Amino acid sequence: MAISGIGSGSALAAQNAQALVTLQNRLDDLTRQLGTGQKSQNYAGLGLQAGLTVGLNAQLSALNGYGNAISFAGTNISLAQNALSEIGSVSDGVVHAITGSPPFTLDGNGQTTAQSGAVPQLDAVLSALNSQSGGNYLFSGTAVKQPAVAPTDQILNGNGAQAGLKQVIAERAQADLGTSGLGRLLIPAAAGATVSISDDVATSPFGFKLAGLTSNLTGATVSGSPPSMSVTLGANPNNGDTVQFGLTLPDGSSQTVTLQATTASPPGANQFTIDPNVNITAGNLQAALKTAVTNLAQTALPAASAIAAANDFFNSNPPQRVAGPPFDTATALVNGTSANTVMWYTGDAGSTPARSTALAQVGPSTTVAYGLRANELGLSNIVANIAALAATSYAPNDPNAAASYAALTQRVAANLNGQSGSQSLAGIQAELANAQSTIDNAKNVNQQTQNTLTDMLQQIEGVSSEQVGAQLLTLQTNLQASMEVTGLLSQLSLVNFLPA
Repeated sequence: MAISGIGSGSALAAQNAQALVTLQNRLDDLTRQLGTGQKSQNYAGLGLQAGLTVGLNAQLSALNGYGNAISFAGTNISLAQNALSEIGSVSDGVVHAITGSPPFTLDGNGQTTAQSGAVPQLDAVLSALNSQSGGNYLFSGTAVKQPAVAPTDQILNGNGAQAGLKQVIAERAQADLGTSGLGRLLIPAAAGATVSISDDVATSPFGFKLAGLTSNLTGATVSGSPPSMSVTLGANPNNGDTVQFGLTLPDGSSQTVTLQATTASPPGANQFTIDPNVNITAGNLQAALKTAVTNLAQTALPAASAIAAANDFFNSNPPQRVAGPPFDTATALVNGTSANTVMWYTGDAGSTPARSTALAQVGPSTTVAYGLRANELGLSNIVANIAALAATSYAPNDPNAAASYAALTQRVAANLNGQSGSQSLAGIQAELANAQSTIDNAKNVNQQTQNTLTDMLQQIEGVSSEQVGAQLLTLQTNLQASMEVTGLLSQLSLVNFLPA
């Protein structure tokens, strides 16, 4: 009978050695886990949860991207808000300088202290509009590498063949005044007992525009409608009776000329003398009307014209110029070009809303719009009115200069204080504040989501140091025992089983 298995100690030792290698590999892996805190060095070691891990890491990577967008947008919004606050402070300073009845004293350039001070104030506003963040211009729309606005001197004084605001104002002043000095109104001599008034050209944008005629004159009748109306005296009016002529000025403001019948001769300001002959009374009314309109054409009209010219220059795209020369008989506006007019706004002038020129995705389904353009009405209106103040000057011997300046400052102050129904600086600031609020909310939501995802990922990829330590102790004990068994097996031989 054959004897087998007695000499197989070496085979058992080999098997046990292989088990030792497996245990050693497991020991190395547990040591790595204890050192790194990670279950596996690759997705393969995660088994069925590898796919979930890939998805979680992708979501965390996206959250990091949102975080970068939040940081970039938040910085830009903060810098833009600082610039807007500076613009608001300058605007308030201009209003303060021209209100409160400051003395009307002209310097050598024909300007008041407030006007000469408006030049550096305009420069401060334009500098704020050229604010940058990381080399990008904040108020240029999508053209972030292009300055938002031209230099102050070029805007006011022109650049070579390109007209600046001062030239545009001068041309518009001629067009609004006209050749007769009546602000483009026609007031012919009275025809019998009838006094007429009309626009010189109904479709012209220049000068006064007749808005209406209201008579409280006893026995008088009114006929026609704008742009041409008349009043006919049926009999002499009573002392104290009035007639009113409503006018619209180039900047859209209104003025009412009220003339009062009087028995005094000569009459006072804005009065006309009642004569026994009704036709002569009508002639007196016509003369009083012509005098009143001429006075307005030297005071309120230049102020309104300057504001209208500034609006043409700053608030129109392209800027509007008087179709001339000659300018005093012009009847239309034409588009200014880059060859003949300074383009004050030099950024992106697309048709998309300004806010949409800068977008930041700050969450999986949240996008914030925070772009800006310097030519937005809430900003260009401030620039236009400060520039109009800075660009206007008066002749020292002009008896109407003080009244005209007062009319200008009233308009500038009203416009800088904001017009109901139009975009304002405060409105732009509020929109950016809303964008920042959305960003802050998204940041909080993202942080909560990131914490949740990180916890989930840690449960899948991470290990418990206590558990790994316990496994290491058990494995070390097993490894030590296996090594002892392996050593014993390696010493087995057939002679160990033979009788001595």
